[in-house]
Amino acid sequence: MPNEHETVGAYALGILDDAEATAFEAHLATCEWCAQQLDELAGMEPMLAALADLPGTGTPALGESLSAKPSPRVVEKLVDEVAERRARKRRRNFYMVAAAGALIVSGPFVAVAASGGGDEGGGGSGSGTKQTLAANPAKVAFDKSSDKIMATDPGTQVTATVALEEKLWGTEVVTELKNVKGPQKCSLIAVGKNGERETVTSWSVPGEGYGLPDAKSEKARQPLYVQGGAAFQPNEIDHFQFMTFDGELLVEVDA
Repeated sequence: MPNEHETVGAYALGILDDAEATAFEAHLATCEWCAQQLDELAGMEPMLAALADLPGTGTPALGESLSAKPSPRVVEKLVDEVAERRARKRRRNFYMVAAAGALIVSGPFVAVAASGGGDEGGGGSGSGTKQTLAANPAKVAFDKSSDKIMATDPGTQVTATVALEEKLWGTEVVTELKNVKGPQKCSLIAVGKNGERETVTSWSVPGEGYGLPDAKSEKARQPLYVQGGAAFQPNEIDHFQFMTFDGELLVEVDA
């Protein structure tokens, strides 16, 4: 842990974890110097964050160029600490997004655990067992919804069924897609009655596609379920557009 006086910049940037922020706030309540530094650093987050991303910026000379004029040693420590913490946050966020993306936009799946025993000593025999462990959470949410709208594009033959659920923060959107060919990347756009557009989610379709009734593999015959959210309330949404990254409209669903 750095000296508490040298943590003021990281606190101003909001990059301390909960425990560190609580500890610094307890120190801040009794430290007039840190309170003054915090006031001077207010509004400097964009500049300090940019400095943390640049190589070779943790030098004493940097302290002379900042209008807040903290000591060069404090600035050097601050920028080094910000750079390290931002790198950790980027790595952590990458893993979290990757895990969430794999869970949400993958096709339907079931995880199966198998256990069994072979013949043992006196001629006894064991039998294998299988147990379902988990299912696609997007499909589970889709099946639970009672508010669904479906449309099929006559040109692309893509069928989309959209399930909506009102939330305090906006609208949760879960979609079932059929007859989607790949490979391609797609996104779901919510278009408001006021003309505003919001990207609900995006996903990648493998070469074998999803929801194709004549596909050779069982996975390709199964629909694709994707889940996301929009800041619109349900009554503020006019329609949904399923677009490829190349700008092709796959299907449009009226809300």
